[in-house]
Amino acid sequence: MKCLILAAGYATRLYPLTENFPKPLLKVGEKTILDWLIDDIDSAGEVDEYVVISNHKFASIFEEWAGERKSITVLDDGTSSNETRLGAVRDIQFAIDTLGLDDDLLVIAGDNVLDFSLVRFIQYAREKGTSCIMRYYEPSEEKLHKTGVATVDRNDLILEMEEKPAHPKSHWCCPPFYFYRRSDVPLVKVGIDSGCGVDAPGSFIAWLSAQTPVHAWEMPGRRYDIGNLASYEEVQHTYHGIL
Repeated sequence: MKCLILAAGYATRLYPLTENFPKPLLKVGEKTILDWLIDDIDSAGEVDEYVVISNHKFASIFEEWAGERKSITVLDDGTSSNETRLGAVRDIQFAIDTLGLDDDLLVIAGDNVLDFSLVRFIQYAREKGTSCIMRYYEPSEEKLHKTGVATVDRNDLILEMEEKPAHPKSHWCCPPFYFYRRSDVPLVKVGIDSGCGVDAPGSFIAWLSAQTPVHAWEMPGRRYDIGNLASYEEVQHTYHGIL
């Protein structure tokens, strides 16, 4: 299995911290955001390569961080500004095309930390045998307008999913953590060609769930989304690692 880490954004809401430095390499406690994620995933023993998809501005910084680690590949998507970014779904396809990926994929955002292990999510996806996402209950309708929202049946099967809905049909919020089964990987290009959104990574899953079964695992803990300076300051005080 390969792990794609979406890290090509410019994090303009975190300026000046990220004006010349990538958000995923900011420290939370004693480790960078990426190190928290990778150290956890590594414990599953299933991922044989991590692919960090960067923009051109920050690629060299990621390469320096990756150093001599043989299991980490840094891809430069060639963009140099927030206005010219490819969008998360096109970045995923860029990685698939560049590396000829033909494997199960764990696709994650590189700017979140979790207080539970992603190993449990991988195990869930293996048990279901389908592509899978994560979900948690979000009581705030205002926040639901800014994220992916899914409706599911009693067996966790996605009935419908929408990115940034004007009128949310449930309170199941979907953070950017996904498992693509190998047979669904070629459908990323099909989804793009069919007109699915490309900016938010959940747009592809919203399209995919209408083509083939996709399940949604209910998170057993909390996700910390580092979106602005206030949230970064908060996570520094409240995050204590995987419980």
